[in-house]
Amino acid sequence: MSEEVVSKNFIELEIDKDLKEGVYDHVCTRFPPEPNGYLHIGHAKSIILNYGLAKKYNGEFHMRFDDTNPTKEKVEFVDSIKADIKWLGADWGDHLYFASNYFDKMYEVAVDLIKKGLAYVSDLSADQMREYRGDFEHPGKDDPNRNRSVEENLQMFEDMKNGKYEDGSHTLRAKIDMASPNINMRDPILYRVAHMTHHNTGDKWCIYPMYDFAHPLEDAFENITHSICTLEFEDHRPLYDWVVKSAGFANPPRQIEFAKMYLTNVVTGKRYIKKLVEDGIVDGWDDPRLVSIAALRRRGFTPSSIQKFVELSGVSKANSSSDYAMLEYCIREDLKTSRSRVMAVLDPVKLVIDNYESDDVEWLDAPNNLENPELGSRQVPFGKELYIDRDDFMIEPPKKYFRLYPGNEVRLMNAYFVTCTSYETDENGKVTCIHCTYDPATKGGDAPDGRKVKGTIHWVAAKTALKAEVRLYENIVDEEKGVYNEDGSLNLNPNSLTVLKDCLVEPSLKDAKAYDSFQFVRQGFFCVDSKDSKPDALVFNRIVSLKSSYKLPTN
Repeated sequence: MSEEVVSKNFIELEIDKDLKEGVYDHVCTRFPPEPNGYLHIGHAKSIILNYGLAKKYNGEFHMRFDDTNPTKEKVEFVDSIKADIKWLGADWGDHLYFASNYFDKMYEVAVDLIKKGLAYVSDLSADQMREYRGDFEHPGKDDPNRNRSVEENLQMFEDMKNGKYEDGSHTLRAKIDMASPNINMRDPILYRVAHMTHHNTGDKWCIYPMYDFAHPLEDAFENITHSICTLEFEDHRPLYDWVVKSAGFANPPRQIEFAKMYLTNVVTGKRYIKKLVEDGIVDGWDDPRLVSIAALRRRGFTPSSIQKFVELSGVSKANSSSDYAMLEYCIREDLKTSRSRVMAVLDPVKLVIDNYESDDVEWLDAPNNLENPELGSRQVPFGKELYIDRDDFMIEPPKKYFRLYPGNEVRLMNAYFVTCTSYETDENGKVTCIHCTYDPATKGGDAPDGRKVKGTIHWVAAKTALKAEVRLYENIVDEEKGVYNEDGSLNLNPNSLTVLKDCLVEPSLKDAKAYDSFQFVRQGFFCVDSKDSKPDALVFNRIVSLKSSYKLPTN
């Protein structure tokens, strides 16, 4: 009997090798966002990857905020990030950490590096620092302060901590190699002076560690084994290794890089999204036209659909882009058999059944999802006066138009056959009412004499229909012209949001709550808006249309 072949990505192969060779006896991963904005779809890949690896190897997963830069960080972002990660299903348990909680230990490491002759205080300005650093074709030159005594460096670093220097006037630099071909290794800055209030530590500190110094230490303090990060940190890996080695960690973490997730024709840059929010073009970081995780959740995407999207996108060392249509494919696949199919009329016109004698409501049985009988059925009200979508009636239809027009018979979904006998218009020729007769023998949608109709249309009963607002979305940017203009500004799509105010939905939706989702028959998948919808004023966001030409790659 042949053994099952298990496909592994390159990170899993490296972890297997480390475990086999005894480099580590366990696996511990982390997701370390900076709380300076909301997470987006690209971060979802890192979250799902890091959490998935920890789970696969029965290890630990840590949630850590890399909050070393108080200029851009807010508690709002901390709270939103925690909510996003929990929603995606990543469970950090008791392992929630903040880089700022390690500031005392980081300071001690910095002092130790000074004592070892591996760090020194510099008073070069930012412009001078750039001049001394050199470039890819020219080596840097030594900082005039590079050979200060250990005692002088210790005193000046303490003075930095005690607030004796102005912002930007002094830095602590690593003493590595100003001629290194890797510019990151040319005596990088470890600490800078910044008199700013921190969201977690308040005014305790007026010096803050740089990311490239803080991050490897955080990993080492937490006994992270594999520091999984994106490709832009590949050139920083020698510095990562230098920091943990120079700090004296015997079995330090190992950094492994993978390719970011790029999504076609979307806006993920924090500064662009921040501007969209500040300019009022979107109604917040969770506007459903964005691809922040909060926005995708509000629009109606599910954790499982995003997990599937990440899985299909794969893990590799090569940069590539995933098609937004593939994300839409994943949510369609997730919802099509798991959600009820209900009737909603987005552009209503009245239909009167003239030979329907009763003024009472008749209740008809309707299956919730023909592809999934386990979802059962519901009762929908029917009556003499209904509403149908305006697109389902034409006075002079083209060929192969099988819906309602004068003299034509169609099926009202789950109800009866009706035949159009006349219609009314206003002074502008716009249809205001359609008159029909119905065949009582066709209850349930089938004729006992075997006659067939080619058109089936949905409807809602006038007496019981609920009014709703429906929001239809397109990409926030104009896909035809590209995401960015020549000046670097966003090429906004003026039709990215269409609001339909006078829609009507069947009464089964009266108890729909935030994030509940449904398939509106022939319209698409829709979700109750979590911000604006109220029990007496329902608001639905279209998650995705019903069909797409997208096909999964075969290889």
